[in-house]
Amino acid sequence: MAFKVVVSDKSESYQIEVDTNERQIIGLAIGDELDGDLIGLEGYTLKITGGSDKNGFPMKKDIEGPRRVKSLLTGGVGYKPKAAGVKRRKTLRGNTISDDIVQISTIVSKAGNKSINDILNPEAEAEAEGEAPAE
Repeated sequence: MAFKVVVSDKSESYQIEVDTNERQIIGLAIGDELDGDLIGLEGYTLKITGGSDKNGFPMKKDIEGPRRVKSLLTGGVGYKPKAAGVKRRKTLRGNTISDDIVQISTIVSKAGNKSINDILNPEAEAEAEGEAPAE
C-alpha cells in the first residue's frame, strides 16, 4: 500500500511517497501521533491532521471509523458555502486510516536533529559542502 504523506513544517510543506507494508499506519486516526521513522524522517514525530481517500473524499475528524458517509454540512471540512445558511449533503470519509486512504496530511509536532530538507535531499547538502571550500 502506498501513501502520499504531506508534512507541513511551519511555512514549508513536503510530500513523501511511502510504500509500506507495515500495518502501523493503518488504524491511526486524525489527531494521533505518528513516528517519523516509519516514513524516513528519523527523530521526528508527526501529528495526523487529515487526508483523502482513493476517490478524493476528505477525512473528517468527527466521523468515527474508516467508513464513507453522506453528511449534511453547513461549512467546514469538505464544503465551503457561497452564502450564509446554505446546507448541502456531501460524501466524507471517517477519521481512521484504512487501505482506501491515499493521502495523509500531517504537521511536525516534534522536530529531529536534521532539517526535513536535508533528510529528503542529501545530494543538495553534499553539493553545498563541495562548493564551500573552493576559493
